[in-house]
Amino acid sequence: MDGVILINKPKGITSRDVVNEVCKILKTKKVGHTGTLDPIASGVLVVCVGKATKLVDIITSANKEYVSTVKLGLLTDTLDLDGEVLKKEKVTIRKEELINVLNSFLGKYEQEVPIYSAVKVNGKKLYEYAREGKKVNLPKRMVEIKKIELINLTDEEYKFKVLVSKGTYIRSLICDINRKLNVIGVMSDLVRTKQGIFNIDDAYTLEDIKTGNYKMYTITDVLKNDNCVVINDKLFNSIKNGCIIDNIYGKEVVTFIYDNEVVSIYKTYDKDKTKLKPFKMFI
Repeated sequence: MDGVILINKPKGITSRDVVNEVCKILKTKKVGHTGTLDPIASGVLVVCVGKATKLVDIITSANKEYVSTVKLGLLTDTLDLDGEVLKKEKVTIRKEELINVLNSFLGKYEQEVPIYSAVKVNGKKLYEYAREGKKVNLPKRMVEIKKIELINLTDEEYKFKVLVSKGTYIRSLICDINRKLNVIGVMSDLVRTKQGIFNIDDAYTLEDIKTGNYKMYTITDVLKNDNCVVINDKLFNSIKNGCIIDNIYGKEVVTFIYDNEVVSIYKTYDKDKTKLKPFKMFI
């Protein structure tokens, strides 16, 4: 069984819990997800099965869209509702000011990784430092905010939608937004609504998976729009044997289709990008 299943992860469980459940249902250990959602979060979790696990890093690198709700006047050590309360205060935000601050984040910026995350520093996960009460220099990453818009604002909270690059932490983005607003607030809800070509409207519940009421996308379904080239028998034989080939396509990455199925992904590797070599093989 090879393919991709789109799951709407519920709140209260980890992404690993979802993978474990899918392993049990499908009776296979070859299952992986394409981007962790915290227990507090819900929404699109793309799960790869069998040979499709070779797509994990490709799908993980895709842009992601979220809808997040921020509770105002509260600060915790985890930057969400699950953490220890550090501070409470009454805050007020003007709608125009909030919109301006949200828009100021459009583009690339250097974001600090939150202490409660699985990113490793010196071989140790950051949340382990946090639980031990040890100080550590938090790493920073260049991320990109591609779209951002305010959905709603009340005296207690605000909600916004955002499209971001791989590696963006929404809790950190919220912290940075609130810092610019000179207020405190924490993430109270997070829904991933899109990841790459996948939309939450097409996602299935775990109950759907248990009852067999779901669609499994093929590897070809996922890659059919990614610089695809249909090949003949001669080129197929070369690719099947992992041969390096001339890059006559002018692309850095090429997906090859034979007999209506994706058989491989090739990438450039030389300085002049004149040659292609195997990157992912599905045969």
